[in-house]
Amino acid sequence: MKTFFSLGLIRGIVSQLIVTAIGMGITVAVRVAMGLPAWKAEPAAVVGALLGAIGFMFGVGALTDWLKWMKGEETPMRHGPPKDKPAWTRYFTVDYNHKIIGVQYTVTGIALIGIAGSLAMIFRLELSAPGLQFLTADTYNTFMSAHGIVMIGGILLGVAGAMNYLVPLMIGASDMAFPRLNAFGFWVTVPAALLIVSGMVFGGWDTGWTGYPPLSARAPLGIQLFFLGVYFIGLSSILGALNLLVTVARMRAPGMTLFRMPIFVWASVATSLIALTATQLIALSFLMVLVQRLLGMGFFDPNLTPEAVAMGAPPGNPLLFQHLFWFYSHPAVYVFILPGLGIISELLPVFARKPLFGYKWIAMSSLTIALVGFLVWAHHMFTAGMEEYLRLPFSYTTLLVAVPTGVKFFSWVATLWKGRISLETPMLFVLGAISVFLIGGLTGPPNGTVTTDLQLHDTYWIVGHFHATMFGGFVFPFFAAIYYWYPKVTGRMFSETLGKLHFWLMTPSFWVMSLVQQQIGLMGMRRRIADYDPALGIQAQQVAITIAGYIIFASVLVMIYNLVYSYRHGKIAVANPWNSRSPEFQIPSPIPEHSYEQPFLVTGEPYDYGLEGSVYISIKPDIANAPVAAK
Repeated sequence: MKTFFSLGLIRGIVSQLIVTAIGMGITVAVRVAMGLPAWKAEPAAVVGALLGAIGFMFGVGALTDWLKWMKGEETPMRHGPPKDKPAWTRYFTVDYNHKIIGVQYTVTGIALIGIAGSLAMIFRLELSAPGLQFLTADTYNTFMSAHGIVMIGGILLGVAGAMNYLVPLMIGASDMAFPRLNAFGFWVTVPAALLIVSGMVFGGWDTGWTGYPPLSARAPLGIQLFFLGVYFIGLSSILGALNLLVTVARMRAPGMTLFRMPIFVWASVATSLIALTATQLIALSFLMVLVQRLLGMGFFDPNLTPEAVAMGAPPGNPLLFQHLFWFYSHPAVYVFILPGLGIISELLPVFARKPLFGYKWIAMSSLTIALVGFLVWAHHMFTAGMEEYLRLPFSYTTLLVAVPTGVKFFSWVATLWKGRISLETPMLFVLGAISVFLIGGLTGPPNGTVTTDLQLHDTYWIVGHFHATMFGGFVFPFFAAIYYWYPKVTGRMFSETLGKLHFWLMTPSFWVMSLVQQQIGLMGMRRRIADYDPALGIQAQQVAITIAGYIIFASVLVMIYNLVYSYRHGKIAVANPWNSRSPEFQIPSPIPEHSYEQPFLVTGEPYDYGLEGSVYISIKPDIANAPVAAK
């Protein structure tokens, strides 16, 4: 019990609750001093939640070393488990090792994905038949809205987990460039997640995950907690991106030139460039709505008060919010999928035993997607009343982004061609990812051309397209990565039987779910609604979508059971179970505290599988001459 209450997570949550109450009390005191009614829920909740999140960071210890620096105290870097505490406590308190932080991000991301998936299971039952069965319209709206944003938050944390764990290992770095900033970036997501989930309890919100005004300006109190939670997750994303870019720029192993880096590192760099330069826009848009509600500022409200009109204030514009929001939120799609596409490119050569076809083209295509992704945001606004002369240019740029994506597809097919393919669980999920992402890719161009998008935009066609893009671009590759690197993280092998059961339950079910969602969209089913007209004749399809969704959910439970059971009872893993050339597979499993006791020198190409005599890395010549890379 003493160990439990000494965990940083518990201290942080207790601190968050206490400081939230203090913040609410301060708000009441200020209102009384200003001659206003003492209690008003929204200002008290917003100030309390904001200060409470800061209180969590103090309580968990994420700011401790920086505070000591301010006082002139020494703060030596700590390595290994906390003194006199079990090793597992590292995962529930502040730790500066990038591998621990990577696991923290990943597990938290899976937990959020599980919460979002559970919400989907509830409202999918509601949609199985016309009419309201057991949810009210308001509850449905909250569950649907929370499903979207919690799932996106979980994916962002999964992306951060993969990049934090893998990138330093792949480039031969001892850690991230700024370990304390890395820990801060993770722990700030915890109060953020708590705020978003608690927003469902405090009135919920009915805006979908986008938070569009003027609806969000009039939504229940929960929308403010949603705004604050996303704000803090965005802060984490910006800090993590900065940290990763500096790490890759300054800490690569000797001989690792840019075009000798693993392709996942290229994908991570492209992702971080987007996150660093665009995340501020969603933070700004949500903050402006929060302030509009709190202080009566009319950024997005075209209906000004008489007092504002008398002062000559210009009317607000809801379209301004959409421009700010989508300038981040469409590039954010590539924040989700670029790491996933990098994982596909990373694993294909390993299981095909062939060099990665067009390595430099794939590397450059990631940067091209990141660049062009900033020029396509307004295709989300073709139906919103935006200026007509802007529609055609954004249609062209939207179609243009398919070109670098196509480069990746052609490379994958060429890599597979005449390869000696082995179908272990990670490879199955890679192939599943390609098939599902292809569905998302082929259904994208109709959304980028104005004439078809005007018909499709607010239908379930978009729901099917978006789910295929996210699952194929991130979820399937994420599961492939979990299985592939699981032996390195835990030192144990997972059950191949359960892994393949997970795949064969999930993949056909997802094909059914996504394709049928698009079918009912073409038949007239609108998205984001709790009920539909029986005359549409789509109840059978809705039942099929629901059954498929439940099978997908069950398959993920199989994966979780597999990972947890194998952690204790799985077969002891050898250092390189997949015969990979990547540096992290040339050291023991699980990876030691100091990953590379002996530095290495990069002497060859990363993906020259099957080429006689090819070596990627060697122990530095001044230490030893033995190659440590698998052929």
